Amino acid sequence: MNAQKHKLKRAERRRYRVRKIIYGTPAKPRLSVNRSNLHISAQLIDDLNGITLAAATSQGKGSGLKHGGNVKAAAEVGKKLAEAAKAKGITVASFDRGAFRFHGRIAALAVAATEAGLVCTDLDAMKAKMAPKEKAEAPAVAAKEAKPKVEKKDAKPKGEFAMKEKKKPEGDKK
Repeated sequence: MNAQKHKLKRAERRRYRVRKIIYGTPAKPRLSVNRSNLHISAQLIDDLNGITLAAATSQGKGSGLKHGGNVKAAAEVGKKLAEAAKAKGITVASFDRGAFRFHGRIAALAVAATEAGLVCTDLDAMKAKMAPKEKAEAPAVAAKEAKPKVEKKDAKPKGEFAMKEKKKPEGDKK
């Protein structure tokens, strides 16, 4: 199979795997995110009636962004979408990341939307997920420092020092 076709097929499988558990209703719409190299867009979708309730994108003159393919632009789109949702009376949404990992621009959009008032991700869980990593590394470093180094008595030196200790063979002297 062609490499590009295989890549698209895998993305399609990821998208379906995520979508099979997320369904948008008028009370809790689905926040769908689409990311390209240059831009990012998001929309609130009511799957029950098949309509888009609110949308925001980094594309176009109305966005006010110089470049739409970075984390700052994603955060700005998240804030704009949350404002549009507040105007329609929507406060909660189900986050649909599509075929993309919840990382970088996708996570920045979700966090910005949540901070602006549209609850679509759990910020406390994200902070708790990051906190144990820092605590787990500290004891491991301390254990490595506390462990005494044991030197072998019969160990041969390595490197330049080893070359100096070796005696050169004596040749025939006349």
